[in-house]
Amino acid sequence: MELNIWLLLASVIVIAAIASVRIAHRTGLPSLLIYLGLGLLVGEAGLGVQFENAPAAQQIGLVALAVILAEGGLTTNWQHVRQAVPTAVVLATFGVATSIFALAAAVHALLGLDWRSALLLGAVLASTDAAAVFSVLRRLPLPPRLAGILEAESGFNDAPTVIVVMTLSLAGAPVPAFGHVVLDAALELTIGAAVGLGIGPLGAYALRRVALPASGLYPIAVLALALVAYSGAALLHGSGFLAVYLATLVLGNARLPHRVATRGFAEGAAWLAQIGLFVMLGILASPSELPTAIVPGILAGLALLLFARPLSVLVSALIVRLARLDRLSWREQAFLSWAGLRGAVPIVLATIPWAAGVDARKLIFNEVFVIVIVFTMVQGPTLPYLARLLKVTAPDEARDLGVEAAPLEELNADLLQVTIPPGSGLHGVEIFELRLPTDAAVTMIVRDGRSFVPEPSTRLRAEDQLLVVTTAAYRQTVERRLRAVSRRGKLAGWYGERGD
Repeated sequence: MELNIWLLLASVIVIAAIASVRIAHRTGLPSLLIYLGLGLLVGEAGLGVQFENAPAAQQIGLVALAVILAEGGLTTNWQHVRQAVPTAVVLATFGVATSIFALAAAVHALLGLDWRSALLLGAVLASTDAAAVFSVLRRLPLPPRLAGILEAESGFNDAPTVIVVMTLSLAGAPVPAFGHVVLDAALELTIGAAVGLGIGPLGAYALRRVALPASGLYPIAVLALALVAYSGAALLHGSGFLAVYLATLVLGNARLPHRVATRGFAEGAAWLAQIGLFVMLGILASPSELPTAIVPGILAGLALLLFARPLSVLVSALIVRLARLDRLSWREQAFLSWAGLRGAVPIVLATIPWAAGVDARKLIFNEVFVIVIVFTMVQGPTLPYLARLLKVTAPDEARDLGVEAAPLEELNADLLQVTIPPGSGLHGVEIFELRLPTDAAVTMIVRDGRSFVPEPSTRLRAEDQLLVVTTAAYRQTVERRLRAVSRRGKLAGWYGERGD
């Protein structure tokens, strides 16, 4: 009976969380705020569910973040972020370090925190949140380079911040020397990168060459590979977060069989992880303790938003400019400063000093909880307006073309399923104008629920679904050509668009 009650409660929470996504989408608020609210409603001040096990919350939170990062890696387009990677890496390293010290100095002066607690608070809040960034920014029509910087930064910066927070949370140990922290972080990041860049290509190679008996096994295999990367790196004393992000970034851009289904499965798993994570963190919080954290939390949040984050972006922009890696305009720097969203990551990181028994553990957790709630409400809804004000939007950016693939092992060929999105340049193009290789052919079109075999003169329409058969050797050529026409129409080659 008790199991059924808990199962019913969990199911109702998930359904309510799913229904709330539409409200969050309309208001521009990240859905994490509603999930935290559900957790508070279920917790000690609402239904009375008691949960104060910080070590368990820490472990559950880290695994949930790994699943969220895996979805982020699988759905990140490498062509969009490739140019942004150097800037994102600088933001995730030098920018994180600048943010930690700047915020620590500010809260030490404003709130009177001792230096260890101030550095811990700065480290906990230094990382932007992948879930919040992906949910808000992917709705904005940003140029691929700017969106890529934010997405890649949120994927990379979890790893160094986790290392710093765990190092500073060692109970009873003196504050470690800066050089010691840097060397430990460099070693863990190197191990994590090696594991991720090893498992990703090996997993892609295996999945492309093994025809599994059911299409549903491919998404499960990909998620399992992501968790292998995370746990394997952690066992080797490396960064599991960096490993899982790099492994899934490789897998997500490797033209796997049933790629669209895999990304859909990963997206569903990430949503479930977000719902469970935020509700758990809401239950973990004590509403009766939060009022005393409001004023110091708002002061620390203002210091982060108006001082530490802009300074970290400014330092990172200067470094990438001096190194001739990139050049960020003042408009882009202003947007990057405001778009440093915080979400589940800081709250989960705040459970690490709590579980380690640090003296200021509840103070840090409560202040971080308040900061996430208040400043997500401020930053999330205002991002679209700020993007338009700074003129960093790209309203004409075309939707990318989704291509699903299934292997035809005995024929050494692939079956591609292509859905033409609204606004695509494929609309109005005749089949022969696609100029596909001779080893590829559009074999069927599904339009308005009716399927038919097309003629060379058949004109494509938006919302059509195409079945394209191609030999394995020409699959990437076919995909590039279809993407090129989708972006620039049948004169894509004339305009220099190659579909890359």
